Amino acid sequence: MASAGLRKELECSICLTLYTDPVTLRCGHNFCRVCIDQVLNTQDESGVYSCPECREEFQERPTLRRNITLCNVVENFRSTELHQEEITGIRCTYCMDSPAPAVRSCLHCEASLCDNHLRVHSKGPEHVLTDPSTSLKNKKCIFHKKILEYYCTEDNACICVYCSAGEHRGHKVETLDEASEKKKAALRNVLQNLITKKEKTEEKVLSLEEHFRKTKENANERVTTLFVDIRRQVDDLEKKVLSQLSRLEEEVSLSLSDVIQKLEIKKDELSKIVKDIEELCNMTDPVTVLQEPDKGEVYGFGELRGDDEGFWVNNRENWGKELISQISQTLSDIMTCVNLTFYDQDPTDILLDVKTANENINISEDLRGVDYTEIKRYRYTTDERFRHHPQVLSSTTFSSGRHYWDVDISRSDSWRMGMCYPSVNRRGYGSLFGHYESWCLSGGSENSKSTVMYDGCTKHLPYCISSGRVRIHLDYEAGQLSFYVLGDPIRHIHTFTATFTEPLHAALHVKEGSIKISNQAGGLKTSDWYTIYFRN
Repeated sequence: MASAGLRKELECSICLTLYTDPVTLRCGHNFCRVCIDQVLNTQDESGVYSCPECREEFQERPTLRRNITLCNVVENFRSTELHQEEITGIRCTYCMDSPAPAVRSCLHCEASLCDNHLRVHSKGPEHVLTDPSTSLKNKKCIFHKKILEYYCTEDNACICVYCSAGEHRGHKVETLDEASEKKKAALRNVLQNLITKKEKTEEKVLSLEEHFRKTKENANERVTTLFVDIRRQVDDLEKKVLSQLSRLEEEVSLSLSDVIQKLEIKKDELSKIVKDIEELCNMTDPVTVLQEPDKGEVYGFGELRGDDEGFWVNNRENWGKELISQISQTLSDIMTCVNLTFYDQDPTDILLDVKTANENINISEDLRGVDYTEIKRYRYTTDERFRHHPQVLSSTTFSSGRHYWDVDISRSDSWRMGMCYPSVNRRGYGSLFGHYESWCLSGGSENSKSTVMYDGCTKHLPYCISSGRVRIHLDYEAGQLSFYVLGDPIRHIHTFTATFTEPLHAALHVKEGSIKISNQAGGLKTSDWYTIYFRN
């Protein structure tokens, strides 16, 4: 804090303010350069120059030398004053000509004081000094006009000594310093909690940024890998097609040579027959013409009925169409792989709804497993419950977006899985999944082929699904419900295409053993999906 004595020493005796560009005379006294120049200018006419401070005379106009040390001291002092004023923003109440920053405030006088006025201020006990403040009236009791000295913890109010003996008598009262320290302690706890939350938030931000960076890198890597694999598959397809074309060309060449040889023989035979007929036509003896045999076989008409070349051409056209169809299907599979590769999310957590479960199935405690039992479990009969078939629906419905989940079928020899509308029938034979308002895949037995069913229509698959995991993938907006067998490689089973008009439930049916929904991705990354082999 700047002292009043120091400020006095740094004031010019001419302008009575802090030095501005201080200079020194030979006598040692200091003045502002502008101030002493003006004094010396008035002394030019007399030719006698003197110091305004000590009256020492000079024969010539004195040379003014800049006092560097004093200049630095003044600048530091001025910076200190400005800093003090910036901190408090309060100036001395009693400084009129050149306001100085206040260093203390008196609650009794309701005035702010600089160093000079603080030195002469009354030291009486009623004159309570505080840090500089502009709200001095707020620190006095509005009723008794006395300084606030206490804090009533029951009314949460700052009070004066008269209040503590009056309306706050008997209340728990603390000094302002004690109450302030307690509140500061509580605020420090709050501050620490906020700092902790802030640090956790910053960690989350950093974690999200890192996750975004890794996701971006992973996406770039996956896209690069995907297109490398697509190029490899297209190259493999090109090599395969060229190989098949080469083999077909060889077969065609051999077959065509054989046909050409037969046609050459036919041509020679036809030439001979034409010659014989022409000779016969040129004969003038009617007896000879009429006595020649009249059988078509003699002229080779029977041999002309063959059409080997037409048969060959038709077969080759069919082979070309079959080859083009195979190429189109392979390219279609590659593009389907591309679409699936960009689908990336965690598996949907499917929970089963016990209210819909048939009495011949048990539901596991985690609401993900189903097993068949011959002994019926007593359950309340409701409109939601399946009466005749061991079936159950999920408690969650899907009306938008993409979702997938896996079902472990390794412990069941008879199962069905898929999706259905909430309006699906719950009674009678027609409530079996795959008949109405539902789409399903069935399997289990190694001796029977698996099937896909919808609206009572059944399609038999060329293989059985008897173990492992089956993945169900739903794209609601696209109207696609797909099934995959998870293995190496992943195998596409079937895709239903429909326009969904209601929300969809996941649906499970088990007649032997148990099946279970898995809420984990089964160790399969989305980037692995482009290795799927598609077979319908």
